Amino acid sequence: MKSYLKLVHMEVNRFKYILLGLMGITALCQFGAVIWWTKWWINEWVEDGLQNGASFGYGGTSGKLSFFEMIYNTQILFIAPILLSVGVLAIYVFLIWYRDWFGRDTFIYRLLTLPTARQHIYFAKVTAILLFVFGLVSFQLALLPVEEFIFNLIVPLNLREPSTLLDIIKSTQALTILTPGNFDEFLVSYGLGIMAVLAIFTAILIERSYRRIGILYAVLYLTICSLAVILPIVSLGLNVMDGYLYPNEIFVIELVMCICVVAISVWLGCRLLAKKITV
Repeated sequence: MKSYLKLVHMEVNRFKYILLGLMGITALCQFGAVIWWTKWWINEWVEDGLQNGASFGYGGTSGKLSFFEMIYNTQILFIAPILLSVGVLAIYVFLIWYRDWFGRDTFIYRLLTLPTARQHIYFAKVTAILLFVFGLVSFQLALLPVEEFIFNLIVPLNLREPSTLLDIIKSTQALTILTPGNFDEFLVSYGLGIMAVLAIFTAILIERSYRRIGILYAVLYLTICSLAVILPIVSLGLNVMDGYLYPNEIFVIELVMCICVVAISVWLGCRLLAKKITV
């Protein structure tokens, strides 16, 4: 366990500056959006000579502005850094392995000779990716109250419309996806993401184990995993009312297939790392 935690710390330490950079860009874009748009709205309100409760097109029927409406009208500045973070993490799912092979001094060989079980390397990288994902999601959620506080400082009380946390999350599709409305949706969204990461990790290890022909094997493996997840829904007709199976039964079949993909990916990845990849 101690070796595993040290490996996790190492992986986090290697990515920390990029992670902090993504957080900084997110905060800068979203704080800028809050300040710019609310000040613009107030200037428009003043220029049009509207007073308390007067009709105003930009602030809804009450003539007031809510934090929800502010985010809705500046979605691009809220979504852009989120998409950037998603893109960087998606690329890093590959780089977290390949940088060890193609980086300076082929660092992977130093990792493989450590006096610890090689499976710790696999799980440390998985854990690091999860920490990055949930760290960025937590940071985004932590930004919302701060942004609302800034919004409240700029917009006078008589021009503000209250917003609930649920309204704020629903203001953009990105926030809705990042923070599902219930626990079941959370498990499905992030469960599929974790499964995809595990399958990609195993595909990378397949490619590294068999080199040129390994590329074909890796693509084939990812294709099989994708078909295993997609085919039950497509072939059994989850949304077909007169289907042979009930939706709950199809869901159980889909869950079993996902568990199989996860289990096989972890087992095969650890086995390749322990038996096939040599120094």
